[in-house]
Amino acid sequence: MSDTSHTPRLRHKEDELVPRFMVRAMFALVLVCLVLVSAARITGRPLEATPTDAPIIAERAIFLSGDTSGAARVLDANGSVLADLPGEQGGFIAGVQRVIDRERNKSGVPLEGPVLLQLRAGNRLSITDPSTGWSAELMGFGATNFRSFARLLDPQ
Repeated sequence: MSDTSHTPRLRHKEDELVPRFMVRAMFALVLVCLVLVSAARITGRPLEATPTDAPIIAERAIFLSGDTSGAARVLDANGSVLADLPGEQGGFIAGVQRVIDRERNKSGVPLEGPVLLQLRAGNRLSITDPSTGWSAELMGFGATNFRSFARLLDPQ
């Protein structure tokens, strides 16, 4: 038989598992963030952390199609196939195409239509949907995903 009289017992009230001052500090932080964002929106403060509009070096209008398996097909403005990728290789392109379709559904514009693949100064590659105004900088998605779109700019 073991003697447990020497082991200290942890004592706490069930309603104070998180100290009260921590809960208050968390709500104060949320309130401060809410006030700052509201003040910025009400005063019309311009966005500051957006990338600058660098000059366009190369641009190509492309048509994307894909499915949930990751397979993707990319056509140029003339309807020529630029890439026909199986599910193992086209996952990122198919994912971008699904995002564009979702944005077009939200805006109520037709799902068909080209998107612009733009290479800007500073080696910045972006994709823009002119029908909705949606765009994404592709350099933030990793080198492999960047290259999957960058090779679509190369003349065939």
